[in-house]
Amino acid sequence: MHNFIQEYKGLGAFGLDRETDEETIMFYLQKFSEDSFLKAFISRLSDLELEEIYFFINKKLKQHISENEYHTLFLKDR
Repeated sequence: MHNFIQEYKGLGAFGLDRETDEETIMFYLQKFSEDSFLKAFISRLSDLELEEIYFFINKKLKQHISENEYHTLFLKDR
């Protein structure tokens, strides 16, 4: 569930400070993941762009979360 995006009143700017940067990334990712947006956006990407996004996300997941967190927080299958 995307609670952050519903309540966010921050700047939505990047480069000001770490807290604002983190909030801005959360804002972008939650807006990005809305079904209506993704339906319009994903179909416009090339096969290479889809692959780049997939591998980028997986690389960051492997770098920053444990396998248990991957299953518990990301996949929610535990």
